[in-house]
Amino acid sequence: MAEKSPRRLKLEESLRDDPTDAFLRYGLAVQCLREGDVEEGRERLKALIADRPDDEVAAYQQLGQSYAETEEFAAAAATLRTGVAKALARGDQHAAAEMGGLLDSLD
Repeated sequence: MAEKSPRRLKLEESLRDDPTDAFLRYGLAVQCLREGDVEEGRERLKALIADRPDDEVAAYQQLGQSYAETEEFAAAAATLRTGVAKALARGDQHAAAEMGGLLDSLD
């Protein structure tokens, strides 16, 4: 794997100071995905979802998108369906529609 970006190093450093910060955790997961460290990014998203299953709608979307990008369509669909349900339960129509659109594109 390539060298970690300064942004990723900063996120990791910030998380050492506050490992429970959901915003930092999500940001680091997304940065991992951007840098091609797919497994770590996914694991970080899964851990965030496990800790905050009803609050982290964006994590479902990013995880589902990551699976779709690697053509792991069953995992993508399952993740996105759960994300749509969580988004609707929170009243987040926008996130539900975005994930629904991605879900529809998998068919």
